[in-house]
Amino acid sequence: MKKAKKKAGQNRWSKTKLNALIDEAVVDAHDEDEQRMGFYTAIEDNVKFPFEVTLFGTTVTVEGVGLSDSEEIAAVCVRGREKRTLPILSLPLPDPPPKGTEWIEAYRLWLNP
Repeated sequence: MKKAKKKAGQNRWSKTKLNALIDEAVVDAHDEDEQRMGFYTAIEDNVKFPFEVTLFGTTVTVEGVGLSDSEEIAAVCVRGREKRTLPILSLPLPDPPPKGTEWIEAYRLWLNP
């Protein structure tokens, strides 16, 4: 029987490790908006940008993070002269994932415990 392939980053970090990162990101936050900003800062400070990913069969460069109009954390993606944002949780991570992407996975767990 063949083993199912894991998605990039999937199960790379233990739930204990991710929960510790969650605690670190939200330690001084008073409400959900402040908690989200804690994750934004942690991702911005810890993920090694830029890195490349494939979206819809095209290679794009992820330059960093920003906030969407609805104040969600978004990846800033560039291809040539085009720049677009994509919800950070929709971003496929390369294998191996860049340094610091465990913060993105901690954010995913925080949103969907």
